[in-house]
Amino acid sequence: MPFYHRLGSIPAKRHTTFYKSDGQLYYEQLMGTKGFSGIQSILYHHHPPTQVTKVEKFGKMAIDYVDREILKHQHFLTFDLPAGGDPILGRQYVMGNDDLVIGICRPTEKMDYYYRNSEGDEIIFVHEGEGELHSVFGTLTYRPGDYLVIPIGTTYRIEPKSKATRFLVVESQSAIVPPKRYRNEHGQLLEHSPFCERDIRIPERLETHIESGRFEVRVKQKQTLYSYFFDFHPLDVVGWDGYLYPYALSIHDFEPITGRLHQPPPVHQTFEGHNFVICSFVPRLYDYHPNAIPAPYFHSNVESDEVLYYVDRNFMSRKGVTEGSLTLHPMGIPHGPHPGKIEDSIGKKETKELAVMIDTFRPLKVTRQALAIEVEDYMSSWLPIKK
Repeated sequence: MPFYHRLGSIPAKRHTTFYKSDGQLYYEQLMGTKGFSGIQSILYHHHPPTQVTKVEKFGKMAIDYVDREILKHQHFLTFDLPAGGDPILGRQYVMGNDDLVIGICRPTEKMDYYYRNSEGDEIIFVHEGEGELHSVFGTLTYRPGDYLVIPIGTTYRIEPKSKATRFLVVESQSAIVPPKRYRNEHGQLLEHSPFCERDIRIPERLETHIESGRFEVRVKQKQTLYSYFFDFHPLDVVGWDGYLYPYALSIHDFEPITGRLHQPPPVHQTFEGHNFVICSFVPRLYDYHPNAIPAPYFHSNVESDEVLYYVDRNFMSRKGVTEGSLTLHPMGIPHGPHPGKIEDSIGKKETKELAVMIDTFRPLKVTRQALAIEVEDYMSSWLPIKK
């Protein structure tokens, strides 16, 4: 995160005494990345966060990858995946590699526990639904179009408020941050960035829970969930400050970069992690050179796999995709506009498309679950239109 924030009550100095009204100490916890060299926040708890009453293995969140038989473009209809589960156990993974996994979630059940991913950061893109993200850093309200960025090690619970909820989930093995080229040496977002700090929404309020009982936190490590039980509420933080916390950025606040001629995909970049980037395709004006071709040229992803998740409206270079479609264009073979889309784009002034793109710099593997929703003839959709 590029800026400092504080919420709740904290002492004037770090690592000093901080007493409750009854004379007992609050317990200080430093939560940081890269040892003690990355960004960090300091939280103050009513109870020691190490005070665990019981630990047990909950179960596996195994991902069933299949071996690739043919190198080809693939199209998956994620709306055909069944709804079910809660915002964590309801995640249905469709592809991934050693750097990240990509999944869809349509939860129908509430979380009766808290969750902590101890492997890396997460991004939850809210396709449908409203609700709240409750964490040790406070409450963050979300709505359709939000990217929820959740740092590694954050204890949280998602509470949907809508009957229908749909998430695109990216679980990373690394930090997910704004692109470096949009930030100065101090981390501030620069003038040419397509979004700025004003667009970033941080936890709105800190709700400190002091109730006793039996509370479960499920911790993920190496595709396995472990249950940690506490006799106090895990969201017992009275205050915190620092640079590390969950935040929301709406895709609708992403300001597109346009030009006289077609702009390449990096202008849509919104986030980056180790060996991948996440981009936002939003409504925008087309190129304004008098002879411009707004549709993208054919291109080969020689060193990256391209994933597109279609959120809303018609995607100007594609036919046959619909809301919730997810396409995979693997590295090494060219792709581009479908037949007729180049000609159709000439003279057009704008596009209303809305999509999330994920480019990975190591090959992705597809899951067995994804094959059940694959459009089998997608590779042939570039063949000439028969008259």
